[in-house]
Amino acid sequence: MSDKKTLFINNVEVEFTNEKTVLDVIRNNGFDVPTFCHRPDLTQFGACRMCIIEQDGKWIQASCTMPPKEGIRIETHSDRVMKIRKTILELLLANHKRECLTCNRSGNCDLQKYAAEYGIDEIRFPKLEEKDYLPIDEMNPSLVRDPSKCILCGACVRACSEFKGHSVLGFSSRGSNTKVQPMNGKHLCQVDCVFCGQCQAVCPTGAISIKSSIDEVWKKINDKDKKVVVQIAPSVRVALGEEFNLEPGENTIGKIYAAARRLGFDLIFDTNFSADLTIMEEANELKERLTKGGLLPMFTSCCPAWVRHLEIHHPDMINHLSTCKSPQGMLSPVLKEFLPKYYEGYTKENIVVVSIMPCTAKKYEAIREQLIGETDYVLTTQEFAKMIKTAGLDFKRLKDEPANSPYGQYSGGGTIFGASGGVAEAALRTAYNMLTGKNLENLDVVPLRGVDKDSRSKEATVDINGKSVKIRVVSTLMEADRAIKEIKEGKADFQMLEVMTCPGGCINGGGQPYSCKDIKIKEKRASGLYKEDKELPHRNCHENPDIIRLYKEHLEQPGSHLAHKLLHTTYSPKSELLK
Repeated sequence: MSDKKTLFINNVEVEFTNEKTVLDVIRNNGFDVPTFCHRPDLTQFGACRMCIIEQDGKWIQASCTMPPKEGIRIETHSDRVMKIRKTILELLLANHKRECLTCNRSGNCDLQKYAAEYGIDEIRFPKLEEKDYLPIDEMNPSLVRDPSKCILCGACVRACSEFKGHSVLGFSSRGSNTKVQPMNGKHLCQVDCVFCGQCQAVCPTGAISIKSSIDEVWKKINDKDKKVVVQIAPSVRVALGEEFNLEPGENTIGKIYAAARRLGFDLIFDTNFSADLTIMEEANELKERLTKGGLLPMFTSCCPAWVRHLEIHHPDMINHLSTCKSPQGMLSPVLKEFLPKYYEGYTKENIVVVSIMPCTAKKYEAIREQLIGETDYVLTTQEFAKMIKTAGLDFKRLKDEPANSPYGQYSGGGTIFGASGGVAEAALRTAYNMLTGKNLENLDVVPLRGVDKDSRSKEATVDINGKSVKIRVVSTLMEADRAIKEIKEGKADFQMLEVMTCPGGCINGGGQPYSCKDIKIKEKRASGLYKEDKELPHRNCHENPDIIRLYKEHLEQPGSHLAHKLLHTTYSPKSELLK
């Protein structure tokens, strides 16, 4: 017996099965309605009322919270509905700081888009005066919060609460005085914000945005006394193309190298190389802990938002963290230390390292007290796309170019770092080799893969020399806290824990092109990474010829004295931020 039922949208009979809301039915059948507060990855809130429909010619309903029923008739743009939506837009615009020409979300703002689509050329209500603008919070390295552009959709509050486990942001006051802010009106850097940027990734306006480093990077590029080198993170290659109307998941890394050269970067390297390097050190550390009775489970340390969360909320668990720096944190000192040996005119003092990352928290990582001075500037994928557009480059027509050597080659293990489970899978491949002298028979550790809502906690068990080694992979800090609770209660049976703060991993980082309305985009980006993994000549990090060369010429072996000096770090409790 079929589960299909029917209802009518604008007098067209359509089928539905397991859709939870009328909004889902509308969008699954070729129609659409505007939304501000609706995000598929978040619980439904029904705050903005832009998605209203008219049911059976009588009732006005919010389609994002309305369950579908057999036989009902809904209209998505009746006269009543259109008048209400226009009034909502006028009210929002009246209370909005309207500086569209200079707002960094101009051209990519839902409020701006709907105002144009609905022909709002006059606002009947008193507008927000400059004297009523609320203070801007830009005291942290990653995000800018401008509450005068907030439309109170609550998406940021829910994202923080549902991904982090508790919300740094919340609603305060009532009525016309309602606003979204951290507790007691503090700055983000004064509370336990981890700077993951998921709040700005779901914000429909410019109320929360990325703190830009574009101007500073242009200045360094144009400084004749500086050698500006750039590194590009794994997940950037499968997302940047979206800014130039390419399909999500399309691997554009060759075009990215070409674009970086045309922007004026002196040398181009790939953070995939240092992802391989991270695995060499991390897998060696895991091997040491497994064989010599070290503290288990070992936590991955690539995600700076996760590291900050642990330092704030679980300082007693810091020793579980791998001491390895992230791939960004490893490549920067390697470039400054060793490039002068290969390139004339390069010195540790005149090299400026810029990294292009999917992550706003990487901006924070670059100024951690233990890492300051290594990575000089961090650009997000969005910022890099703006630089390409500013330079007038036709990205789609650029021909693929290679990275520079000697740190230009990478393995498939380095590539998959960008998806949830990728770090653990790459580490398992190399740790298995270090412990057995053989490669895993099947390099695709499928149980650790998956970026959808149902894949935020995954496990895989591998037999290594007769001993079962279990890996757990989680994305979102809510899942991380569940795993930590198990450890503290003595119930954990896994030896390694990979944590990524952003749902789905770095492919869905806070600095990636906006994708919060389409949950399929994460899957397409991850598929692009796994496709490259399959196609590369080397899939294991320990087989990368440039990694082998680096150890042979400089580092000797994983865990050596120089490797520890350049590639490892320490952590410090930050529980005072909870006061």
